[in-house]
Amino acid sequence: MRGFPQVFLMIALAGAVTGTAAGAGVDRIAASPAHPPATLRVGLWTLWHDWQVSISRSPESEARVRLCAECAATPVAFRDTQAMQVHADGDRVSVADKSEAESVFLDGAFTLTAHGEKLTLHNPLRITARGGELVMAVTLPVETYVERVVASESGPADSVESLKALAIVVRSFALHHQHGHTDYDLCDSTHCQLLHWGGSGRQSAAHAATLATAGETLWFHGQRAQAWFHQNCGGRTASPEEVWPARTPASKTMPWLTSRADPWCTAGGAREWSADLSLADLAAALAGAGLVRPGWETLSVARRGESGRAVMLKVGSNEIPAEDFRLAVGRSLGWNRILSTWFEVAPQGDRFVFHGRGSGHGVGLCQAGAAAMGAAGRDATQILAQYFPGAEAADEATGRAWQAFKAQGFELETLDRADAAYLPQLTQALGDAVSRAGIGSGIGSGIGFGIQPGRAITVRTFRSTGAFRDATLAPGWVAAFTEGDWIAIQPLATLASRRLMVPTVRHEFLHVLVEGQASPATPLWLREGLVEAWGDDAHGAGTKTALKLEEIDRGLGHATTEAESQAAHRAAGWYAQRLLDRYGRGQVLQWLHTGLPASAMAGLR
Repeated sequence: MRGFPQVFLMIALAGAVTGTAAGAGVDRIAASPAHPPATLRVGLWTLWHDWQVSISRSPESEARVRLCAECAATPVAFRDTQAMQVHADGDRVSVADKSEAESVFLDGAFTLTAHGEKLTLHNPLRITARGGELVMAVTLPVETYVERVVASESGPADSVESLKALAIVVRSFALHHQHGHTDYDLCDSTHCQLLHWGGSGRQSAAHAATLATAGETLWFHGQRAQAWFHQNCGGRTASPEEVWPARTPASKTMPWLTSRADPWCTAGGAREWSADLSLADLAAALAGAGLVRPGWETLSVARRGESGRAVMLKVGSNEIPAEDFRLAVGRSLGWNRILSTWFEVAPQGDRFVFHGRGSGHGVGLCQAGAAAMGAAGRDATQILAQYFPGAEAADEATGRAWQAFKAQGFELETLDRADAAYLPQLTQALGDAVSRAGIGSGIGSGIGFGIQPGRAITVRTFRSTGAFRDATLAPGWVAAFTEGDWIAIQPLATLASRRLMVPTVRHEFLHVLVEGQASPATPLWLREGLVEAWGDDAHGAGTKTALKLEEIDRGLGHATTEAESQAAHRAAGWYAQRLLDRYGRGQVLQWLHTGLPASAMAGLR
């Protein structure tokens, strides 16, 4: 999912799996929510104001271009290594051959170059122009967007649980707000939520947190709840009315976003800061933002909010919102100058000295406090309760909260408590998987002759096929998805009605067992092949394959059709069964843990 290796179960469903699940025992909410969007349009490089961009080929797949929304897509005709140039001409877009259009649409894989930066995209891109500047919008699946933002906005102190809480807040902010953009839903700057297109070292952790909370947003008493986050609250969070008084009148008070003490943020000491800024620099910053004309000489706090933050400042004879002041200074003089609106200010000659605490607007989730809670063993639910009292995480489409049912060796997560009736079959599937993988001396201090499950496995069943695909980004032919010890599966009632639930879940349990013992050096075909060899008889490994090992790995990781993927999985099973027949289970399991030797590979070839 989203660029990471995955393991899937493919099942012939005798017709498409429908989104109908058992309805008995489902908790309803007062309002019937609209179906959430599956994708978001995200502004690309919005702070750069590029007037020209170069588009070049990517070796991964062919780029296609359209010059209007209704036009047929055609392959981009790159000339050797020459890139196609696209630039803004007023409110129209001019392409390399001098033709003009209101919009240029690209999909496939392609590389963009502008302002010294290069980026390869695999998502649809629309390019328009306004006032001589290019406006670029990338269409991303919602979960891909959330993952990228969590990776961009998180820090090294974050834990699994604090990242899960952040993912829920990021998703809520994206889906529950109007962000004020004409050409896209959200921008990629801190005006909305920061998104580094090139990724970060936290991508893997962000991916796991996003997947574990897929589709979850904040709700308050049956209604979707707006949510924000910031870096450091300084020991007390702010209410929206303090930070954005003009946008949050009393009639729109949000009871889940009240100002409250946060001892977690200051557990390691409060974050304090100071700044010394000249009158001339401040006057230029405020004038540039259209807040106050030059000529003023005095600056003071006119009104404070419940948290102690400045709400309104008096600049000369004018009053302006303190948050507008902070943003204006940040854009003009740097974001490391006025870190928050929780400050004191004093004149010193022709300069002003600020002393403050915290960083960011202070509303909602405090990332420093959330990280401290996660480090102390608090889970995502407890973290959200600290910063959004009375609100809870629930499914964005229905408002239902996820329910967990524990069993021996696994936990079932579902939106429908009626799914608890399937626990005996799921328990049977896990027992079958353990039996087929082989139980012996275990792996303890060395490699034994069997595989045993480690920590509890999570099985999350989604309310519909569409919800499953939106969460995992799995192709249409996939019935279940496994990553680590987390299994996502289509509606249990649907699979059970087709007598596919036990083989499907057994297959995924086998993936958990195998992946738990595989080393990074173990080839994908062997990991998949062992699951196929030990899995359901319908995926037996008895038919000889013409595929080579290298072709199998490509088919497993980059299949574009169901037939191609099925062929690769069955070929992997055939090769794995050959290893089992020739060397025995104990030796193959040892190779699974240490990596396959060249001699065994040569024998297979």
